[in-house]
Amino acid sequence: LPDHIFPSYREHAVALNKGIDPVEMLTTFRGTAMVPWNSASNGLHLYSFVIGTQTLHSVGYAMGMQRDGLVGNADPAANGAAIVYFGDGATSQGDVNEAFIFAASYTAPVVFFCQNNQYAISEPIALQSKIPLYRRASGFGCPGVRVDGNDVRAVLAVTSWALERARRGEGPSLLELITYRLDPHTTADDAGKYRSEEEVQPWLEKD
Repeated sequence: LPDHIFPSYREHAVALNKGIDPVEMLTTFRGTAMVPWNSASNGLHLYSFVIGTQTLHSVGYAMGMQRDGLVGNADPAANGAAIVYFGDGATSQGDVNEAFIFAASYTAPVVFFCQNNQYAISEPIALQSKIPLYRRASGFGCPGVRVDGNDVRAVLAVTSWALERARRGEGPSLLELITYRLDPHTTADDAGKYRSEEEVQPWLEKD
């Protein structure tokens, strides 16, 4: 399938699944290479370190797929879609909301895969959004679905559904995968300043 993946900077498991050498992945983080793999042949875009920019890239690519006739064909093997990964914090960025607008307006074959780990650095999701993130999709005119992000089978099922829908030419979907960031945001972050061990423990048991 002519699918294309747009990662943030956390999708190492996705990259491994696409056959990317872990040592190659690390060169980007070390600053010795931009993206050492062939993104065209692997179907994996370069990592995006600026929060949310990859959503616009994915929509532009998906609109290009439409114009190249890679969507809505009778032969399923001739169809493709874009999928873009981002966190809950990215949904507060203007780029992400602009991507939603363009994707819905042009019925672009793109899947928005939002990993909601409850915290954008030190800010809880309740401060970022007054409604569940998946419900934002209806305001842009596309379906939104929320599932347990720790349930591998549920994630596979909803992602497969959204990709097939996009490939058929039915447009974008917003998936909200509920999970939890167990560790601090960075090595410089003291998570104890904004959350308790009592909050973390139930999620640790679900991991």
